[in-house]
Amino acid sequence: MPLALLALAVGAFGIGTTEFVMMGLLPEVADDLHVSLPTAGHLVSAYALGVVIGAPLLAAVTARMSRRTVLIALMALFVAGNAASAFAPDHHWLLAARFLSGLPHGAFFGVGAVVATTMVAPERKARSVSLMFLGLTVANIAGVPVATLMGQHLGWRATFLGVSAIGLAAIAALAALIPHDRVAPAHGGLRGELAALKSLPVWLALGTTVAGFGALFAAYSYITPMLTDSAGYADTSVTLLLALFGVGATVGNLVGGRLADHAMRATLFGGLVSLVVVLGAFPLLMSTPVSAAVAVVLLGVAAFVTGSPLQLMVMEKASSAPSLASSANQAAFNLANAGGAWIGGLALAAGFGATSPALAGAALAVLGLGMAGTAAVVDRRRATVPTAGRERVVAAHVPDALDASLTR
Repeated sequence: MPLALLALAVGAFGIGTTEFVMMGLLPEVADDLHVSLPTAGHLVSAYALGVVIGAPLLAAVTARMSRRTVLIALMALFVAGNAASAFAPDHHWLLAARFLSGLPHGAFFGVGAVVATTMVAPERKARSVSLMFLGLTVANIAGVPVATLMGQHLGWRATFLGVSAIGLAAIAALAALIPHDRVAPAHGGLRGELAALKSLPVWLALGTTVAGFGALFAAYSYITPMLTDSAGYADTSVTLLLALFGVGATVGNLVGGRLADHAMRATLFGGLVSLVVVLGAFPLLMSTPVSAAVAVVLLGVAAFVTGSPLQLMVMEKASSAPSLASSANQAAFNLANAGGAWIGGLALAAGFGATSPALAGAALAVLGLGMAGTAAVVDRRRATVPTAGRERVVAAHVPDALDASLTR
């Protein structure tokens, strides 16, 4: 695999660290800025809002630019947002800084996925995407725990300065390792880019992302009370168990990338079915400490097996605007984060028990399966159109010389 994928993984590591570390630093931030814990929780939402808005917007407005330049500029914006977070004088400024930090998140992964796939042979595209996402999953194993400890001992501002340093390292790696590219101007400009998202298969793929990863976050958002109330773990053990989730996510990401290169749709279906089974078994698995630890690992594996195939599927369905579609998939991922947590919370608030968010997640995974199945039926029907019509469809979806856009 090209060494340039390492540069993308370093950027993904920094982004993954800053996205999830705030959840562990909320008590310190709330105490330092003299706000309540629920008010401090808005900082998590501000980042997610930045991702949802920035992902499609920045990908669309930078469509005419060199992808190498775009990646470096997005990482520079990431550094600026985290540095602003470190020096924020009050809660309102920190909210704005967290929003700014979230803006480049989705576009970086979206454009990065396109760049990654252009640097490898067609049969290795899913694997290249999974290697970029490796930085995100490793962040959950090492980046977030270390950054949380740093914030608890040196102050939360030191954490965001540290993340800014990771961003600077990513900029240096991108500048040194990503090849210069020549990208033809997008046909029709911004309007042409947005028009590529009118396809039903694109929206079915995005819907599968929202439902599938919504299933994950319905359970994962409430994994701490499951581990303490149902499995009997002490609060001090939760950090280690969350690192186990990161291990499972890393394994699932790598396995999913390798399998998707051979059978993309089968890998997607297999991951979603596994997610239904694992989440459905949570009430039983959370009954003992050992089986609960296994459940946390299996949850990470099952959820992240679907990551690479979903990213590639969206890019293929909107092949005339792959950067925009891929970035939109990252926005869908963050909608899944917010929506899944909300649905899991409804189950918990209804008094169905500590493991009820997992069952709500299983229902969402079934919905994701339904959307993936509908997408398969739509593709099969479109494949049966008459030859002349099929030629017109293919001509309308030829990628804009993606595989020839990078030169070594």
